[in-house]
Amino acid sequence: MQMDGGAQGIDLSVPMLGKAAIRSPLKRSTIKGDRIYNFIGDDECILFDALVTREGLDDSSRSRVAFERAGPRELLFFEPGDVRAGIVTCGGLCPGMNNAIRAATLELLNHYRVREVLGFRYGFAGLNPDHGYLPLPLTVESVEGIHHDGGSILGSSRGPQPPAIVLDTLEREGIDLLLVIGGDGSMRGAHAIYEEATRRGAPIAIVGIPKSIDNDVPLVDKTFGYETAFSIAVESIRAAHTEACAYRNGVGLVRLMGRHSGFIASSAAIAAADADFVLVAEVPLLLDGPCGFLESLADRLTSNGQVVVVVAEGAGQDLLRTADSPTELDASGNVRLLDIGGRLKQRIEDELCARGIEHTVKYIDPSYLIRSAPANPSDSVYSSDLARNAVHAGMVGRTGILVGSWNGEYTHVPLREVIARRKDVDLEGDLWHAVLESTGQPALWGEASFR
Repeated sequence: MQMDGGAQGIDLSVPMLGKAAIRSPLKRSTIKGDRIYNFIGDDECILFDALVTREGLDDSSRSRVAFERAGPRELLFFEPGDVRAGIVTCGGLCPGMNNAIRAATLELLNHYRVREVLGFRYGFAGLNPDHGYLPLPLTVESVEGIHHDGGSILGSSRGPQPPAIVLDTLEREGIDLLLVIGGDGSMRGAHAIYEEATRRGAPIAIVGIPKSIDNDVPLVDKTFGYETAFSIAVESIRAAHTEACAYRNGVGLVRLMGRHSGFIASSAAIAAADADFVLVAEVPLLLDGPCGFLESLADRLTSNGQVVVVVAEGAGQDLLRTADSPTELDASGNVRLLDIGGRLKQRIEDELCARGIEHTVKYIDPSYLIRSAPANPSDSVYSSDLARNAVHAGMVGRTGILVGSWNGEYTHVPLREVIARRKDVDLEGDLWHAVLESTGQPALWGEASFR
């Protein structure tokens, strides 16, 4: 498929293990209008770019890039009764992980009637025998009710494992299909396993299910866990607002997740409608000087009597590091973030003291409360849908992909394209514009505010 417009340079072709020639056991239809859910045709696609000009609509020769549509196919690559499937959950905890485990397990066992489903424990570490974690057999009974709880019954860990060792484990365990539930780092690990399987010619389907409270997995409308995360974050912002209003010159400061992408901070602030400032990694933070953040905060506090600030964990990192600061990496290979929340609290207090403004600053960090929560109804539905579609993808021999959503439809997204980019808040998009209109803060620090 060729690219145009915003999709320039993206290849959405999907890797396949081979020809699908085994009839599916699923009771689906091939007839439109018979009121029975239909199998998906291999030629069904979801356009990458739904936004075109009228001139573009009139250009019938204009090539369009599109995702392959996800869903059950009439013909499978694997003989279901021979399949041994594996599920692994990786990275930070996220609402909806248990929902995805349950939905995938039930789809595999109840509908495809596969031979067995194994859960690999504690992330990719469970696929390395050096760690000594035995896989957990997943049954219809063992996943009953797990969707009511947060976390993951399989446990999790951060960081990759050697792809060759992981593939050795998959081959030794007779795994035909591996479902990887994780975020952007986990998808890099899944892609490395896929590449190793391709190098060996091993017919193992590797399919990702994107979870992330940060919503930072690219080429996907949203990840599961994100809606629950910002819904809970709203309560923290409301608590900060209540505290700020209860004291003379009260400041409520809320630190939320968002290493590189400020989606949680932005969405929660819009939903709560109580934030005066939202600080995210996408907008360079200027603390001092005319029209800097501290001056804007002091002005707003003087005029309103209270201020609520929402800061994403990745904001202002350049202000926290010096030339000789050691750069530490976490287990996933990411630069370990410094504490912008604590530093900001101190700078706010110092600034207000220097101005002789009596004040109270209340600091709230709900990070682990959010990560460990059960999924809300929307994420419960979404995570389960993604998991079922991941099973469908693997059974027909799709590999090296994740299952996502785009323009309201479920899609197959090649992992090679996912790991090649990062998803950020578009500073010219609707979400950030809504933040600016809600808060009245400047579009860029150093400029005049909207108010």
